[in-house]
Amino acid sequence: MRILIVTDAWYPQVNGVVRTLTSLKKHLTEAGHEAITISPEQFRSVPCPTYPEIRLALFPRRQIKRIIESFHPCVVHIATEGPLGMAARRYCRKRNMPFTTAFHTKFPEYLNARFRVPVKWTYAAMRRFHAPSRSIMVATATVERELTQYGFKNIKRWSRGVDTALFRPREKDFLDLPRPISLYVGRVAVEKNIEAFLALKHPGTKVVVGDGPKLQQLSRKYPDVVFAGVKEGEDLARYFAAADVFVFPSLTDTFGLVLLEALACGVPVAAYPVAGPLDVIGDAPVGCLDNDLGLAMQKALKASPLECRAHAERYSWGASTSQFLANIHPFPAEEFFGSRTDVQNTEHTSTATAG
Repeated sequence: MRILIVTDAWYPQVNGVVRTLTSLKKHLTEAGHEAITISPEQFRSVPCPTYPEIRLALFPRRQIKRIIESFHPCVVHIATEGPLGMAARRYCRKRNMPFTTAFHTKFPEYLNARFRVPVKWTYAAMRRFHAPSRSIMVATATVERELTQYGFKNIKRWSRGVDTALFRPREKDFLDLPRPISLYVGRVAVEKNIEAFLALKHPGTKVVVGDGPKLQQLSRKYPDVVFAGVKEGEDLARYFAAADVFVFPSLTDTFGLVLLEALACGVPVAAYPVAGPLDVIGDAPVGCLDNDLGLAMQKALKASPLECRAHAERYSWGASTSQFLANIHPFPAEEFFGSRTDVQNTEHTSTATAG
């Protein structure tokens, strides 16, 4: 099956959405499907104001049309609500072509945190964006309930997985710092509520892995915190495994892939009792969820590393990919593009004519 994934979130961004889509594409390919992404790197783009690592594609309609009609997909999945997502949605709607979408990010809460835009305004816009989708994929039951309250329909569950070969317990001596080591991994940005963690009086060392618009300001404000910058692959896994507790202060994430990565390394989690942590952790003895984040950190330190690892092993990318495949809506590509041979012949003829 030929599966087209359209995403405005892609490298050089390093976040849960990008890692999720990268892993999904890898596992779809391993399962015998042909999967490609349409992402900002294929277009002229500009940096997003206040988020320069996020690239916004400029005037993508014509090029998206060419890519879709060249690839001849059996499935179109629109992962984000940005310029590429909107252009792909417009193309599909114009041709009455079925597509699915995903709700990865609580943009209404992000915009409210940064610019005080009323949440209900943005949710109304997002509801209109997702309304034609055959399946709106969400990671957790909590997010499903929240979107239902805002009038979203056709919601389907699509959980996440974790690479338990990469993220695994290791020796703690990778970080030679006063313990306990409390680790945060993610964007250094206001919507992540990171200062709720940094401002806490807590013994040991706070370590922050990641980059973002608040990095310079917060590194000056909190000189005792170790800001390690962006880490990936083995380096990232070593930071996770070296920590004693993973702290997740966000109030707006829809899942929090980093929760699973920490648990897979045998590191307990401290977080607020909100969407994401409630679904991934719940009442499992692998950390603590509390409205007092400092208290949650103290209690989480008592959790068993073995239980943390066992909990993470319940989340596999194989199961996640199977869920995704169950949610998509394949269509007979010939109905929209003609036969694959016809499309290729048309392309060759156009090229010859142009020459």
